[in-house]
Amino acid sequence: MVTIADVARHAGVSSSTVSYVLSGKRTISEDTRERVRRAVDALGYRPNASARALASRRVNALALVAPFRADNNVPVLLEFVASIAAAAREADLDVLLVTQEEGDEGLLRVRDSALVDAALVMDLEMNDARLPMLRSNGLPCVLIGYPEDPGQLSCVDLDLHQSGVRAVEHLADLGHRAIAMFGSPPAVYRRESTYAVRFASGFEEGARRRAIAATWRPVDQSHEAAAAAIDELLAERPEVTGIVVHNEAILPTVLSVLESRGRRVPDDISIIALCPTDMAENQRVPLTNIAVPAGEIGRVAVEMLLRRLDGAGGAEIRLLAPELTERSSTSAPRNA
Repeated sequence: MVTIADVARHAGVSSSTVSYVLSGKRTISEDTRERVRRAVDALGYRPNASARALASRRVNALALVAPFRADNNVPVLLEFVASIAAAAREADLDVLLVTQEEGDEGLLRVRDSALVDAALVMDLEMNDARLPMLRSNGLPCVLIGYPEDPGQLSCVDLDLHQSGVRAVEHLADLGHRAIAMFGSPPAVYRRESTYAVRFASGFEEGARRRAIAATWRPVDQSHEAAAAAIDELLAERPEVTGIVVHNEAILPTVLSVLESRGRRVPDDISIIALCPTDMAENQRVPLTNIAVPAGEIGRVAVEMLLRRLDGAGGAEIRLLAPELTERSSTSAPRNA
């Protein structure tokens, strides 16, 4: 491997002079700079991460902490990963993806590696045990999620509470008076993931505001669990005419099982989902949906992180307003 000393010998200068040329920290004559540049090109020298860190205090890389859990919807998670990678690339940043289900240990390992300048942290819990360490460890970070008390940590997310309210309001405006929600898997609520808890609280608030009879239940991602949830709902609450789905993985099952039970969408039951637009559009019945704005969240998260790195301003909270698109899965109930 070519070292900085090799470049110095080839250019006929000291190693410190090569460092100054590469970092731009001192004024070096044009002739010397040109000799160093020619030596770098001739030898194919590339500074490693540690060398760049010493030279510039920046390695131009960020960590993305995104645990791949069994109950996560991987296609949706990958939309966030792709959007963050694209935004980072535009800012000339590399991304180190950290996917293990770890607490403080994983984040401390990332900080101590000197491989990244900052971190984006996904899959937040309402009272996330990592928050005290994130506030004090010295590594700039932005949370993709909105915990109960972010303190001096910046956060960006879809406004999930308002999304739950908006879903209920859409059905209420159409005339539905009895609705249900199929939520995320039970484990997601047990660990109080922010995206699930905040949407459920919005669903409940929306129902209270509009005096609607509402119920909701967690649903595992399997076909069997989704089918059982539908059968239980139809048996226990036959008056329900609208369903909100906050569990992207079960959308095809919900539609197919309702059809097999003789319930037409939207004539008998209206469906609205919180999901990416392409998922909504590509179901057997195109779904009315509140979009998951992964692209915008990724872009905003990286912009916020760059501001934190530059010391521009304090903590920021950005909650994106929900955008609802009406398609053919919702309509007024037949007896409205």
